[in-house]
Amino acid sequence: MTEPLLRVRDLKTYFVTDRGAGTARAVDGVSFDLQPGETLGIVGESGCGKTVTSLSILRLIPEPPGHIRPGSYIEFEGRNLLTLAPKELRAIRGNRIAMIFQEPMTSLNPVLTIGDQVAEAAIVHQRLSRRAARARAIEMLQQVGIPDPGSRVDHYPHQLSGGMRQRVMIAMALICHPQILIADEPTTALDVTIQAQILELLTRLQQQLGMAVLLITHDLGVVAGTADRVVVMYAGQVVETAPTPELFARPRHPYTEGLMASIPRLDRPRERLHSIPGSVPAATAWPAGCRFHPRCPFAWEKCRTEEPPLLDTEVPGHSARCWLVTEPGRRGGSR
Repeated sequence: MTEPLLRVRDLKTYFVTDRGAGTARAVDGVSFDLQPGETLGIVGESGCGKTVTSLSILRLIPEPPGHIRPGSYIEFEGRNLLTLAPKELRAIRGNRIAMIFQEPMTSLNPVLTIGDQVAEAAIVHQRLSRRAARARAIEMLQQVGIPDPGSRVDHYPHQLSGGMRQRVMIAMALICHPQILIADEPTTALDVTIQAQILELLTRLQQQLGMAVLLITHDLGVVAGTADRVVVMYAGQVVETAPTPELFARPRHPYTEGLMASIPRLDRPRERLHSIPGSVPAATAWPAGCRFHPRCPFAWEKCRTEEPPLLDTEVPGHSARCWLVTEPGRRGGSR
């Protein structure tokens, strides 16, 4: 195993809420590694903390109300990103580590041409002239599959379809050939055929550029087809992590099992879809013990009072935050 390209340890990102509702512990002790050239999927339902995790890596959390707690550690190229001066961080953000955001229409400036927006990072980080940056922008638009890039470069975002705008976002992120690409829900709000094209494009560009990808998604189908390893998040914590084939073959956390059971299956078209009872608790009031215990069919007294750590299973690289790892016989029981 090579040295990780990105190392996240005990990341805690909290938000102070209005009207005295308390502190929202959106990300609460998250740790993972990203290896060179790897695609790591971070999966979970809305509110689990996956997007806040990705924004914390680039220190894009608005302060206030948010703050990354002391003791959190994010290492890239031997340096803790959380202690870098603003100038040093700007040299990394958008250059060495780039990000694709969820909504391209809100991320693109409506009054600037797409050529100007794609070229901006090359001008700022690589000191290219405007002419050279425009030529690089046209080259990147071609690389991401936009037809007639020589004329499209002068179009505005509203003149492009949703799929085209997402391709522009990818071109913007990759123009400086980053080592890490963070893709936050890159196929949200796109129809299924366009989703497949975007994911195929990201995979091809990753192979060409040799970059690592941190893929944030709620869609297990996306993860199954693209990720090498998966981190499952729930209630601000990592609850399971494993190589992708192992996770889908043998999920060990009841939350992961519930997510798997909720996926429609072609071989069982008439089978009623499973749903996980209840809802994610508020980040200002996580339950004591295991945070999933109010929704878990296997929970017992220990789950209500003692918070489990990430426990290693018998398979290397596969761990789950669940007492069932140490007491598998409890699966036959009930509450």
